[in-house]
Amino acid sequence: MDIDALLENLDLGEDQELEFKSAADGLPKSLWESVSAFANTDGGYIVLGVSEGKDGAVISGIKNADRQIQDFWNQHNNPQKLNVPICTNADVTRSQIEGKTLIIIQVPRASRTQKPVYINNNPKTGTYKRNYEGDYICAEDELRQMIRDASNTPQDLQILEKFGLDDLDQAALKAYRQRFRSREPDHPWLALDDKGLLQQLGGWYEDRNCAQQGLTLAGLLMFGRELPIREVLPYHHLDYQERLSTDPEQRWTYRLTLDGRWEPNLFNFFFQVYSRLIKDLEIPFQLDKHAVRLGETHVHEALREALVNCLIHADHWSTRPLVILKYPDSFIFSNPGRLRISLKSLYAGGVSDPRNPTLQRMFQMLGFGEKAGSGFQKILRAWIEQQWWPFVSEDLDLEMTSVNLPMVSMIPEAVTEVLKAIVGEDYATLPELDRITLALAHRFGEIRNKDIQEYKNEHPRTIGECLKRLVQKGWLQQSGRSRGTSYTLSNYPDLDQRPLSPSSDHSDANSDHSDANSDHSDANSDHSGEDQTLLKIAAPIRNHARSDPKQVQDIILQLCTGRYLALPQLAELLTRKPVTLRTSYLTPMLSQGLLELRYPERLNHPRQAYTSKNAGQAKSVQ
Repeated sequence: MDIDALLENLDLGEDQELEFKSAADGLPKSLWESVSAFANTDGGYIVLGVSEGKDGAVISGIKNADRQIQDFWNQHNNPQKLNVPICTNADVTRSQIEGKTLIIIQVPRASRTQKPVYINNNPKTGTYKRNYEGDYICAEDELRQMIRDASNTPQDLQILEKFGLDDLDQAALKAYRQRFRSREPDHPWLALDDKGLLQQLGGWYEDRNCAQQGLTLAGLLMFGRELPIREVLPYHHLDYQERLSTDPEQRWTYRLTLDGRWEPNLFNFFFQVYSRLIKDLEIPFQLDKHAVRLGETHVHEALREALVNCLIHADHWSTRPLVILKYPDSFIFSNPGRLRISLKSLYAGGVSDPRNPTLQRMFQMLGFGEKAGSGFQKILRAWIEQQWWPFVSEDLDLEMTSVNLPMVSMIPEAVTEVLKAIVGEDYATLPELDRITLALAHRFGEIRNKDIQEYKNEHPRTIGECLKRLVQKGWLQQSGRSRGTSYTLSNYPDLDQRPLSPSSDHSDANSDHSDANSDHSDANSDHSGEDQTLLKIAAPIRNHARSDPKQVQDIILQLCTGRYLALPQLAELLTRKPVTLRTSYLTPMLSQGLLELRYPERLNHPRQAYTSKNAGQAKSVQ
């Protein structure tokens, strides 16, 4: 990031990649916690001479800059303080602002072989990570995951003592051989017995250094039976769900998980899931009898790559599940383990660092999976061709990576019309990031910097500058400060000048959230019968700036009875600001048990919505 741009925007406050420290009396002890946290996460900047005040950044400056810089390097290069020297000379600079000296330390993201970066010679108590709330000590499972990833020995090539061919699902191994033969009928490996074939694939390995041989983790994961897999990996969990119903009481319409009805190895999981992923896609496609593609489209190819990537990049030792979700208009592939390369490298392509290269080879022999980091490029190509926007996100708390593949335009025509009414003639000349930010504010009602990061591969500071610019233009309103800052659309058109249902979950019988992506199913001024019903319920308070809070609660409960309504839609119906509605009513009503969320396990779900709980289950209103 440009240092000048960082200094010009100190008023944006601390965030995921920026930390202020006063350093009035020398280097603060917490400096090294931030160094560890940034190195173990995505890197960041530490600015000495600035503190976080009630009204934003307070610039105090550094009086003894030379001594503090020397102290920094003395401790930085002391293995008793920092186990790995992470910074270079170019990473520590001084700058002048308002006549005061600041020290800026740029902490790079550590490579996986350098992690964990810890302090005070104790990895258990000195390993930190960064989230939007600051620095926190890593839990033991996070530490173990970093240690596993630091090794250059493939995780899946580990020999499993006392496990052998009897622990494999012979039907899966036979089916693999058949598919291999259909693709490479003259391949010499086909003449080998099962053990010989496994040796060539990496499913059976002999370590010459210790004269040990046996079944590998890759062999067990790919072809194993359930009980042996669970003996080695007690938390092994594969979960595929189809959520295609409009019924809010039905969590899924189909589910494949560990239920004792099938052998849950990766070979079986892949072929059962892939056939369902591509089912009912409105894109011409055909498979032959061996499930080999016949004139497949880029979209089908992308889904296959996403599925393979999810399996080969997962940390199968993790306690987290591997989950794949299919919605009417999107797919989400989530696997345990963070990316082993940066997001920037992932989007650029050409770099591959699979967590399980042996599994990758097994899939490649069947024609699935790509080398040299081109798999995600195929996903990008397919989605961009359809004018869809894929995005990759990492959950730092859960140590999970998700690839989200929506099959709808990010900014539908109806949404564009609403944004044009807000922005005016300038809309046509807005940069892409500005348009996306406004569209997300429209879709979610209230957004934060970190929400936009999931949709655009931009630096948080770049997004922060964009948000600041849109506020200055008068197109966004800012609430809160520092890490709690949120943004909503300003100058929103009157209800009669725009469609009503930006993210309803009930307007399309064929999709449980289709209009969460189309946002407005009817661009005409006439509302549907359902909309008229909702407007009638909201009428007693929608045109009154002040209403009795109890009356507002009662009307919210009526609106949400028998249906799920998203925050933007409720805000429109009640003519309240989304942030006010959420803070003053929705959040308290959730805690009282009056409302429940459509996606309680993921509070920031893009299609989050509210419904009234059964009156008998709800607590009385205080």
